[in-house]
Amino acid sequence: MSESHGSVREVVVDPDHGGQRLDNFLSRELGQVPRSLVYRLIRTGQVRINGGRVKPMRKLRAGDRVRIPPVRASGPRRAEVPEDRVAEIRQRILHRQKEFLLVDKPSGLASQAGTGLAWGLNDVMQRIDARATPVHRLDRETSGLMLFALGAASARELQRLFRRGEIEKRYLALLDGHLDQPRVDVDLPLKKIRDGSGQHRVITAEDGQPARSSFRRLERLARHDFVDVRIATGRTHQIRVHAQSLGAPVAGDRRYNSNPSPAGLERLFLHAGYLRLAWPEDQVFSSPLPEELNLVLERLR
Repeated sequence: MSESHGSVREVVVDPDHGGQRLDNFLSRELGQVPRSLVYRLIRTGQVRINGGRVKPMRKLRAGDRVRIPPVRASGPRRAEVPEDRVAEIRQRILHRQKEFLLVDKPSGLASQAGTGLAWGLNDVMQRIDARATPVHRLDRETSGLMLFALGAASARELQRLFRRGEIEKRYLALLDGHLDQPRVDVDLPLKKIRDGSGQHRVITAEDGQPARSSFRRLERLARHDFVDVRIATGRTHQIRVHAQSLGAPVAGDRRYNSNPSPAGLERLFLHAGYLRLAWPEDQVFSSPLPEELNLVLERLR
């Protein structure tokens, strides 16, 4: 069976995918298509970056505009986004204006489709507003504020603000252990690798991408610190790996923390709770800590 994947679309590369090769980026975006088709689309100029022809191994930069044509792919038909999920996310839109909207993403919902996932939040948002373009992303296990541009012009401006560090993002996290002092700044470059099992991981490495995080203790508990985290960059798993480097990994992190989770914690204790924008006017948005995480804190207290 073959399937048509709609019409030509333009994807703006978010900061987390800056540095990724074009061929790998397309494989993720197109889903179940042969690798040979990915290379043919690039070679014949059907895929373009910022309007120009490129080679498959071209490294993407945040803010690049990737033209992706419709394709016909062999294999099973992609799953439709369940209507109840569309309805749920509609209810989780916290703010909307002509330039962008903000969604309070639940934990467990991936930002985008990928291995074993037929759809993600980006697909849900396309059902709600076809102009919605993510300008950053959150890990599947992380909850909280996620920003979507409405239209290409808004996407370019918001990407520019992210690149210049003019959008402030803060997270709430529970660390398994204690910081050495009330505030700790981490400036360690990060690199994506595959471990011995073939799983994607992120490590600190001198040849990685620059990454800076600032951890501030809000509350010291018997075996944990409840912290506010500001990030100056938006690398994949940045907070999780920087916390691990401090010897106090994020509680509930099955990838970077081998310790058992606190009683009642069934997810990663990481929540994007604050976002400040200076465009088109100065605005601050917040999302309260989810109830399941509040309950864990109460038990620990």
